[in-house]
Amino acid sequence: MMRRFFGKLYVQVLIGVFAGVALGFFAPHIASDFKPLGDIFIKLIKMVFAPIIFATVVLGIARMENMKELGRVGVRALIYFEVLSTFALALGLVVVNVVGPGNGMNIDATQLDTKSIASYTASAAKPEGFVDFMLHLVPTSIVDALAKNDILQILVFATMFGVALSHIGPRAKPVVDFLDSFTHGVFSVVGMVMRLAPLAAFGAMAFTVGKYGLGSIVSLGKLMGTMYITCFLFVALVLGGIARLSGFSLWKFLKYIKDELFTVLGTSSSESVVPQLMRKLEHAGVSKPVVGLVVPSGLTFNPDGQCIYYTMAAIFIAQATNTPLTLTDQLVVLGVLLLTSKGSAGVTGSGFITLAATLASMGKIPVAGMVLLLGVDRFMSEARAITNTIGNAVGTVAIARWVGSVDRQRLAQVLDGKTDPEDLDELYEGDDEAKVTPIRVSQNTQATA
Repeated sequence: MMRRFFGKLYVQVLIGVFAGVALGFFAPHIASDFKPLGDIFIKLIKMVFAPIIFATVVLGIARMENMKELGRVGVRALIYFEVLSTFALALGLVVVNVVGPGNGMNIDATQLDTKSIASYTASAAKPEGFVDFMLHLVPTSIVDALAKNDILQILVFATMFGVALSHIGPRAKPVVDFLDSFTHGVFSVVGMVMRLAPLAAFGAMAFTVGKYGLGSIVSLGKLMGTMYITCFLFVALVLGGIARLSGFSLWKFLKYIKDELFTVLGTSSSESVVPQLMRKLEHAGVSKPVVGLVVPSGLTFNPDGQCIYYTMAAIFIAQATNTPLTLTDQLVVLGVLLLTSKGSAGVTGSGFITLAATLASMGKIPVAGMVLLLGVDRFMSEARAITNTIGNAVGTVAIARWVGSVDRQRLAQVLDGKTDPEDLDELYEGDDEAKVTPIRVSQNTQATA
């Protein structure tokens, strides 16, 4: 019994997290050297990230029976993403104004040492316009897009390639069969990599606590507490409501993806669980085309946790440095973040660069104030990453339900634990076709297993 309990991935990851925190607290000078453990794990996941997205999207579209479904899924996904990310930005804006975590700090921005954020501000670019964004969608070559792990460019080419294979019919079968076998092979690699998740969680948490110390949490505890509570409310109320409308229990769903959530907790990166999250959603009855399109694009267009953080961090800096902001100024902050927040989720630290770009482009809130966030940014990144992951997973099921591309009976059985428990143990092995049945979108918009 005990052996089976400790053999579960989420238990091992939790042990790694607690061990990392303990080492960081009691031996910070040693703990800081364990950062490579987390970095190696993230790099290993990124190694298979692009091939999985490419193959999954191509297979999903190539097997579609009705190409009109592709447009329906894409349009509705974009509408969902924009509404949810805007709501998350607005929620962060409202809560930070109500709680006022920066009020009374009275910090003089001109006296802050900005050397520690020089690397972030140097990397920060001004927000792209619509034309620049559209130009960026088209890769110089697919090899370049895959090499850079550029999600949007990979999605564009994979979509076009999948449509082309669908059009040429039977002649595409050798390519489709190859990609199918290739996908199973890559998921076997993911299974190998996931065995390292507990070590990655240990290394990442040891480095974070060892470098920044638990003391930084106390000094900016009000901001951290506000951030975590806001993310919890967003998940419980907003995503819980969406789950209910979509016909499933959020709590049961979170239990189903607990391995992924604990891995995100340890690594602070929502990107680290994308391959296995896609596999689990397919296993739960969501159609392969929807999973292939929505999960990767959700990383870019639906960063709910990041959006909450951006407005809260920006207004916190203004409060702490006594920078007066009118309602119009705050709405401008929200508007600029609607553009700059896209494409920032997934990678640890990317949110800090995006925030620097936003503040620099406005010229109202002092960028130097970001120094105040350095000590707790890594601790808040867990809340952002977990909220991003839950939001993306719930959104995928909700969009699939919206377009009629989810096997509701299968979803209910999986979330109720009525399927074979060994299914999940073998989910990433990639050689068990029967365990994860691809679901096709038919012309009457109802998914069939």
